[in-house]
Amino acid sequence: MGNLMKKNIIAMLCSVSVMYISAQTNALAQDATSESPNSCIWCHQEIGDELAEPIVAMEHDAHASKGLSCVDCHGGDPTAGFDEDETAAMNPAKGYIGVPSRKEIPQFCARCHSDPNYMRKYNPRVSTDQYDRYKTSIHGQKLAQGDSKVATCVDCHGAHGVFEVNDPRAKVFAINIPQTCGNCHSDSDYMDGYGISTRQVDDFKKGVHGIALLEKGDQAAPACNDCHGNHGAVPPGVPSIGFVCGQCHLNNSELFRSSPHMQAFAEEELPECETCHSNHDIEPPTDSMIGIGDESMCIDCHSEGSTGFEVAEILHAKIDTLKQNIVEADSLVAVASRAGMEVSEAVFNLSDANQSLIKSRTMAHALSVERLDEVTKEGNTQANSALSIGIAALDELQFRRKGLALSLVFIFVLAVGVYMKIREVDKRMDV
Repeated sequence: MGNLMKKNIIAMLCSVSVMYISAQTNALAQDATSESPNSCIWCHQEIGDELAEPIVAMEHDAHASKGLSCVDCHGGDPTAGFDEDETAAMNPAKGYIGVPSRKEIPQFCARCHSDPNYMRKYNPRVSTDQYDRYKTSIHGQKLAQGDSKVATCVDCHGAHGVFEVNDPRAKVFAINIPQTCGNCHSDSDYMDGYGISTRQVDDFKKGVHGIALLEKGDQAAPACNDCHGNHGAVPPGVPSIGFVCGQCHLNNSELFRSSPHMQAFAEEELPECETCHSNHDIEPPTDSMIGIGDESMCIDCHSEGSTGFEVAEILHAKIDTLKQNIVEADSLVAVASRAGMEVSEAVFNLSDANQSLIKSRTMAHALSVERLDEVTKEGNTQANSALSIGIAALDELQFRRKGLALSLVFIFVLAVGVYMKIREVDKRMDV
């Protein structure tokens, strides 16, 4: 009797275990966005290892969040395959595609992403010309030529576990882009044979743009795609570099194009901005880059006695004079302000002078002494006004201090006189 009861209990526990496992398996086999069974999920979970990874990745995927599942990309029948014939879910007659080859991937994704009517249902803001652009890129051209090593959609966006571009987890989120591009472009073994440097990302991290983006978290700073493009990625050519930089540095670009350098650079086939500022490892620009000093870029091309040499010297002198005038005025105004003097007008003058200094550094790209002179004159006028106010405030401070000193002396003498008079009166009363 006791043995029979034990057997019944064991049988019941086994039944419960089987039911629990079955329930868990069925739960995993549910579509991410519906209650219908999904044999893709069920089978991949059952097999495990690498085949289970896409299921985990899809939990937070941008496509899954919009209601899309395995069948939308890979085709097949997710309601079949639960019985002994698991291949029934992968029936080509039901549109099963499976895993596309690397050459097929762009067209594979473009089935949806190049269809405006389809994309409008999910995200109307997404451009539908990515595939057309990709075909014009170096990546797309080489892929068409049979080079399977070049980047495709999945290399930059991922395959399963794709996040929207503004999601910090996305491989194409602004701060993550250098690392995403660097996965290929920083790998010397992988890039062997292409004849291009693999130091771009390392250089970028040391440059002003890389520091702003990666260290300061300034997402307005450019990453690789801002200069090279996204889907239509190409290396900027000599004629296009100025326009690429001009997307952000508009005034500098326009002034350069009106300068004598424009024609000279074109004749020598020199890239506009890159010649002086470099490309990936751009250093912070300084006033010493202009002029005839050791750190000047001008003397790389212009020798002593040439017109360019003389212009460079004058440009630097004018900017430096304005800067020194601002420093002198600011120092005096600061002293007066700490002493409690009213110098608000001088502060505004200094603000205008500093704006002129910024403009003068931009105007230097025009390489025109006359045009720079207009800017620096205005700045010097504002700096001199601030200096005058500062001097006047300090003069008034000295006058006030002298007046206070005289007042204190007068009060002291008066106090002594009163004291002496009181003593004299006291003596008379004692007598």
